[in-house]
Amino acid sequence: MYSGEARTAAELDSGRAMLLSGLRANGIRDQQVLHAIAQVPRQEFVRPEDRRWAYSDEALPIAGGQTISQPYVVAAMTQLLQLRREDRVLEVGTGSGYQAAVLATLVREVYSIEIDASLADAALERLRRLGYGNVQVRAGDGFYGWEEAAPFDAVIVTAAAPRIPERLVAQMKPDGRLVMPLGEGLQQTLIRARKHGYRLQVERFDDVLFVPMRGAIRTPEG
Repeated sequence: MYSGEARTAAELDSGRAMLLSGLRANGIRDQQVLHAIAQVPRQEFVRPEDRRWAYSDEALPIAGGQTISQPYVVAAMTQLLQLRREDRVLEVGTGSGYQAAVLATLVREVYSIEIDASLADAALERLRRLGYGNVQVRAGDGFYGWEEAAPFDAVIVTAAAPRIPERLVAQMKPDGRLVMPLGEGLQQTLIRARKHGYRLQVERFDDVLFVPMRGAIRTPEG
């Protein structure tokens, strides 16, 4: 029973199947990513009052004025990372933990940083309760990355920044991939940056709309 409304396993399965069909129709081809989306119970990562919409393809509000991303965006960003089972991934912006859970089904280790300490604590508890033991979560400014756990095979930033944070690039392995929304306000583009020595190869994809990255990226020193 969720907020006075019964949500049966059959209803959840039906919503999940419709979501997966829509993702395929919109260009998500990576079967491992689709499997991960199917496996992660999104209803556990949204507010109780929003669980009826857990498998709708839309962003939903969570605590702290943040959002849980639209499933298509989660799938698209994950697909762009080109993940392998042995990879170690850094996520900037834990939120409710949903993206981290999707990543955790695909890779060896996930390190996730959330600037809002209350969100970080809640996400860690949720991920532990659901059995995602290969995810580490801590509160902090993602601008600085997670230096003691570096280097990472892939980095994903789930908030929009005006530029690619150099510290995150420095914590990537050679041929590492970084996926993030780049830009401000309504002018944001989903990008993938691949590290080649001291050079970045940047590819641009869809226009997107994310909450802005907070913290040191907004200061002159950042």
